[in-house]
Amino acid sequence: MRTIVDGFREMVHLIGDTFRLWWRNLLPMATWFLAGYVGFKICLESAIWLDEHAHSSIGVGVFSAGVLIQIAAYVGMIRTCATSLYRWRDAASNQAEETSDPTQQGLMELLAVTLLPLVAVWSAWGFLEDQLQQLSISNIVTRGMQSGATFFELGGGAWHKYLPVIVILLVLRRVIQAIDDRWPSRPAKFVQVWAEAFFLLITVVVTPFAIADGKNWIRSRVFWHWTLDRWGGLKDFFEGINVPIPAGLEFLWGFFWESLWPLFKLGVAEPLTWLAITTVVFGHRVLSSGGVFRGTRIERRLGGQLEVEAPKQNRVVALTNKAPNLLLGGLREKFYPTLNAFRLLVRVGPVFLGVVCMVYTFWLLGSDWAFVALQRAIGIHGQRWGLMNHEIAALVRDVFFETLRIALLAAAFDLCISVGAERRAEAAAAEADAEKNAAPASV
Repeated sequence: MRTIVDGFREMVHLIGDTFRLWWRNLLPMATWFLAGYVGFKICLESAIWLDEHAHSSIGVGVFSAGVLIQIAAYVGMIRTCATSLYRWRDAASNQAEETSDPTQQGLMELLAVTLLPLVAVWSAWGFLEDQLQQLSISNIVTRGMQSGATFFELGGGAWHKYLPVIVILLVLRRVIQAIDDRWPSRPAKFVQVWAEAFFLLITVVVTPFAIADGKNWIRSRVFWHWTLDRWGGLKDFFEGINVPIPAGLEFLWGFFWESLWPLFKLGVAEPLTWLAITTVVFGHRVLSSGGVFRGTRIERRLGGQLEVEAPKQNRVVALTNKAPNLLLGGLREKFYPTLNAFRLLVRVGPVFLGVVCMVYTFWLLGSDWAFVALQRAIGIHGQRWGLMNHEIAALVRDVFFETLRIALLAAAFDLCISVGAERRAEAAAAEADAEKNAAPASV
């Protein structure tokens, strides 16, 4: 019963803090959002024009730049809320806390640790698919559906032509990193961050088509047909003895993939991932992989030794092991702050995280209902106005609800700091009481 009361109380506080932050910072957050929206639309139209005039590779780069502008705008929106958080202010002034003031960091430093995880978030939860769909629709409206008018075509093996771009971006960011290590400069860091983001963005877009082609190749091999035949025979055997175990496994997998996974993705994984990104913006950082597991059960089970001394290797083996780092070195460190942010979220307990997921679900439902209501309010004004009505309704909805999402995440982080401090204080008090009660017994 106490858990339900605590959860309800935290939900009321979270909703109230969300609307307070949203109202106080609506104008600057809306400015950031509109700047990202206008930048994306300009890049979108420029990319279509470049592709129409036989510059498709440059057009893909310009479109990617528009997506990254939108992502950078989200980082700016999160940073805008920093001045209105009061619980977090006390935590930032405490040296024992694992957070710092984002307003004391440059926007480029924040982008360096958030841009790659945000690209991954946009890819995992379908935001990139929405941007690609907008590109496809705008291209059809502008150029029609005649032959040769398709843009950013990846199916049918067309994704192979983007592999040189991925390799060039890897080499470019490594060269720029070496230059920045030798002669540090902000322009070099800027180019390096955007080269890394371009690399990850194109990679996550190309990967599904590469996987699909790989599946088609495996499906046409002889050994794959052999396994299919054996699986079909196994199903027939179990059905013959009225024990449909293989069919039951297929049913369970379909139930998980079609019912449970979408609920988990929208209701749990997406809000907690966005909250982790917000936590990174507010200064929760770690610079090594060992720091991710420091103070956890994994470290205790390993005896506090996360880095085991490896045996000496000969020069050829050492060079072979270092080969992947020649191009990929430095990319994984960009994700350590986000992993460490998840550790901070886990420490506050399941009740608070459940409250955040519940309120985020309310936001999702409100966003969908608002979009339907706006479309109904605009009405139907002829066949040629359908796309324009859709874009107007989506823009009005996003100006309010995307800024409300950022306010919700910032308020959740602020309350997370308070709840985490209360949990640590309660644990310390319980430990002190246990030691006090154990002292007379030992005497």
